[in-house]
Amino acid sequence: MHELSLHILDLVQNSLEAGANDIFLEIIEDRPKDELMLRVTDNGKGMHETLLGTVRDPFVSTRKTRKVGLGLPLIDMTARQAGGSLDIESKPGKGTVVKATYCLNHIDCPPLGKIGAALKALLVGNPGVNIRYYHQVDSQTFSLSTQEIRGILHGIPLTHPDVLLWLDGHIRENLARLYGGVK
Repeated sequence: MHELSLHILDLVQNSLEAGANDIFLEIIEDRPKDELMLRVTDNGKGMHETLLGTVRDPFVSTRKTRKVGLGLPLIDMTARQAGGSLDIESKPGKGTVVKATYCLNHIDCPPLGKIGAALKALLVGNPGVNIRYYHQVDSQTFSLSTQEIRGILHGIPLTHPDVLLWLDGHIRENLARLYGGVK
């Protein structure tokens, strides 16, 4: 995967397949420290120690549809290539935390990619899941939660055309603000 947003989509898909209904996605870019951290925390079924010890092996997968699982091995590889690391904490019945770090200015650090489109797809494509998003670039922050948005919408679905337009603009504007594009 050439973009971190694709890794994020894969990590969230893993959370969904683990039965998570509450997913917290964090991205913290600390330019003075030359560090980018992305973390996905879920309340899914979690993994026992034996499985946790093998998830970086591409030939280990809990999926029944294929015998390989490339998501975690690929993010592990990209993080290490960019001077970072991948940490996974998980407990059966308690959920999983996947945290990847990268050196922002490392030549092999993948770009964040189309994070706005990825976020919108996650929010709209999983109506029964509470997805919380927190993105920080130095001292600027942007956060949102599907639970809060649903509370404001009073039953109007996230897939309503007017909501989609608002969501698209809200995400785009706030991501631009993080990088100094909108004041």
